[in-house]
Amino acid sequence: MFTIKSRSMELGGRTLTIEHGRVARQADGAVWITYGDTTILATVVCAKEMKEGIDYFPLMVDYRESSYSAGKIPGGFFRREGRPSEKEILSSRLIDRPLRPLFPEGFFYDTIINVNVISSDQEGSADVIGGIGASAALMVSDVPFDNPIASVRVGRIDGQMIINPTFKQLETSDMDIVVSGTKDSIAMVEGESREISEEDMLNAILFAHDVIKQVIALQEELAKDIAPVKRTFDAATLPQDFINDITAIAKPVVYEADRIADKSLRNEKLKELKKSLCEQFAEKYPEMDAAIKKMVDDLQYADMRSMILDEKRRLDGRTTRDIRQIVCQTSVLPRVHGSALFTRGQTQALVATTLGTKLDEQIIDGVDSVETYKRFMLHYNFPPFSVGEARGSRGPGRREIGHGNLAERALKNMAPSDAEFPYTIRIVSDILESNGSSSMASVCGGSLSLMDAGVPMKSPVAGIAMGLIKESEKYAILSDILGDEDHLGDMDFKVAGTTNGITACQMDIKIRGISTEIMREALAQAKDGRMHILGIMNTALAQPRPDISRYAPKITTIKIKQDLIGLVIGPGGKMIRHIIEASGATIDIEDDGTVKIGAVNSENAEIAINMIKALTEEPEIGKKYSGPIKKITEFGAFVEILPGKEGLLHISEIDYKRVAKVEDYFKLGDVVEVLLQDMTQRDGKTKYELSRKALMPKPEGHVEPEKDANRGQGHEHRRSSHHHKKDRH
Repeated sequence: MFTIKSRSMELGGRTLTIEHGRVARQADGAVWITYGDTTILATVVCAKEMKEGIDYFPLMVDYRESSYSAGKIPGGFFRREGRPSEKEILSSRLIDRPLRPLFPEGFFYDTIINVNVISSDQEGSADVIGGIGASAALMVSDVPFDNPIASVRVGRIDGQMIINPTFKQLETSDMDIVVSGTKDSIAMVEGESREISEEDMLNAILFAHDVIKQVIALQEELAKDIAPVKRTFDAATLPQDFINDITAIAKPVVYEADRIADKSLRNEKLKELKKSLCEQFAEKYPEMDAAIKKMVDDLQYADMRSMILDEKRRLDGRTTRDIRQIVCQTSVLPRVHGSALFTRGQTQALVATTLGTKLDEQIIDGVDSVETYKRFMLHYNFPPFSVGEARGSRGPGRREIGHGNLAERALKNMAPSDAEFPYTIRIVSDILESNGSSSMASVCGGSLSLMDAGVPMKSPVAGIAMGLIKESEKYAILSDILGDEDHLGDMDFKVAGTTNGITACQMDIKIRGISTEIMREALAQAKDGRMHILGIMNTALAQPRPDISRYAPKITTIKIKQDLIGLVIGPGGKMIRHIIEASGATIDIEDDGTVKIGAVNSENAEIAINMIKALTEEPEIGKKYSGPIKKITEFGAFVEILPGKEGLLHISEIDYKRVAKVEDYFKLGDVVEVLLQDMTQRDGKTKYELSRKALMPKPEGHVEPEKDANRGQGHEHRRSSHHHKKDRH
């Protein structure tokens, strides 16, 4: 019934096995991958017919992690998986980006790749194995795809490179970089690091590529065993007469448009050209509007590349190494905890930082681990008005989530630890104008807004997007690329970091490979650009502000004994709720006894601190206390000096004068100030001896009577004496 083929290899200390023929046999291609105890099912289905009028490749990659893969039941009312999580979206993008450029030119068939994690060892992320699975599924299918890719994750601990490190290893690793590539070249790089050098980054990429080649060889061996017959397809072609007619009219206009530095004016001229061509050729070439517009785009593609390579001139007139004009402003929003407006040419980001308490942390509950908390977040918004489009916003899409994640990773390793700065930090980057590098503008604006909020950053962080135009042996590396240079170029290489090194990077290659030398040159040029940007940012704000905003919550940390945590919380949380209601503060108690109190002002925080200290404080001999009288006896009064701790104010310690009855001085509930004179242990309990008169001026000539040896034994001694009297009767 089954014709099963499989291949295995050792990868990063675990066995990787790719199997075909057992499951999902009605898909065009399917593989069952195991890596340790992680299992992934990757499938591909491709439409048999191409849709009319389509001029792009409709590829969709859907990466999902089933809750059952980690022995979990999903949360929520319905208890089933719903929309993809942020991690699933990021993993889908990670798989999509290196694969997309490798399909044949003119292949515009709907293609869906599903990558499902169906067993998770919870030791390491399955995303890179999903990339291998997607490529292998394409290789064993009839889809015309014959250039496999592989993905690996690289970490480094104590200078030693590691392939596919575990979550535990990543905690001490100074890099977390995913590299994808073909057997000939690198296709994609994405990751974060702790201020590593450009040379270290390049070495990590090359180290990964050596392993990538081995995994690709495994896929090719499996595909050879299966020998799928690849389908043929007719690439969309245009009649030569059509090409000649459009080119004759459009080429000179495109040439003029590409020499207009302003993006809006340039786009308007090209838009008018497309409209006039569609009207002019409506009869001769009916229903060819989409083809006409694509022809104009293709002409611009060729002209822009020629202008850069031959004329050494870019669309906005800059040279290849020039950075656009930059303007940095901070504290632009008066009631926000920290804010910055970062403008670079026609790209502008308004970035705001908000400080919160422990209760504001994001709860993360995925298949990778038990419930965790995230205290550093960056959210990126790209409203349509930023590019002059008249449409509504429908929430963040995959692109916004990806850009936000990259900017977050660039900044988070420079943020202080929870012990150094016990705040939850949320950064929001709203893109107000966009003409390339908006994610890197978010990094620059994010760094400024964090420092404006008084967050003690280790170093300021800046980011830059690099581009590449390559024709045969000629190439040009572009600093600070425009949107059109990204769209029409061969590479989008984003690098973020400090003066000391790289903190995050993302590289997408749109052609079949670039050399090591080009990557080295791009990294060096990116460093020069980053230093230039950091210099300008430092003129706006070189150091974090000494204090946080007066509108931010004030967080104070105190420590209590672990065995007193239950006392502060109280039965069913009664006590901690009382403290929160009385003080208006937020309180978070950790298992080690660390208590974090957040309040809008220092007065509210002080109320909460005093209430907690009153609950947890240990009485000290010689210290004054003020508390209510809880019980009155014939030999004295019991005073609550601290919550749950009562001491005996003996009748002889009430006043220097002789006191006949306690009731002559006090009634239940009266608050009295006393001095703790002594503490004694008896029957495992502590007895507190109090004095009121010790706090009073001593009368002249007063002689203190000899102390009763039974003082401090309290009512037990009196009760014992009383019983003796009864016995004598």
